[in-house]
Amino acid sequence: MDAVFRALADPTRRGLLDELFREDGQTLSALGEHFSMTRFGVMKHLRQLEEAGLVVTRRRGREKLHFLNPVPIRLVHDRWVSKYAEPWAAALSGLKRKMESPMEKVFEIYIRTTPERLWEAITDSEIRSKYQFGNRISSDWTNGSRFEMSHQGAPGLVGEGENLEVDPPRRLVQSMVALWSDEVKSEGTSRVTWEIEPVGDSCRLTVTHDELREGANTQLYGGWPMILSGLKTWLETGQLLTTPGSLMYS
Repeated sequence: MDAVFRALADPTRRGLLDELFREDGQTLSALGEHFSMTRFGVMKHLRQLEEAGLVVTRRRGREKLHFLNPVPIRLVHDRWVSKYAEPWAAALSGLKRKMESPMEKVFEIYIRTTPERLWEAITDSEIRSKYQFGNRISSDWTNGSRFEMSHQGAPGLVGEGENLEVDPPRRLVQSMVALWSDEVKSEGTSRVTWEIEPVGDSCRLTVTHDELREGANTQLYGGWPMILSGLKTWLETGQLLTTPGSLMYS
């Protein structure tokens, strides 16, 4: 077991095992594509994994294939995790994976407008309130600056965060903490990226809401289709979107 622990102590060797878990039976060249080191360096790490019994090799024709051998890891598990503790360990491991697994939502819409006008609609507090449920946003829109979101009918802020990247009129990346309910507050910080690309006389707007935990509260991202529809309606017609949902909090 000493050899197993020494082999697992190095992050590159753990990365090699992860690659073999993802796709077993890879050649040295295929594995080397995933690491910024020489072929010789990858070979040395694989040799140590072989010596620990964590990787086995097989010749197929002229190729030498590497396979993950999970038996030594299972022996470590069996030594320290009893049959009584295993259900608890498995449940907590599953909970950790669920909580730490990132979720990403991507929304795209085409709007007949200019990049400059679209950028203004995203960053102007008065215009923003017309399509985002009456919410107003305030910031000086510089890299690293803070933004705050408020609503006339709500005490305090309904959202806040940091402008991580400000590149008008092309790209805006923001961290965001939702504050309008205890349920969304508990979700912590997520990230919203606005990307504007001119296409003829229109713009393609892509909004990516990521760094969400798997199974995150749908209040965080469920409103984006209506927000973007309202933005399109306002920019193209000067009118408010009048669906029941869009008027609910306005």
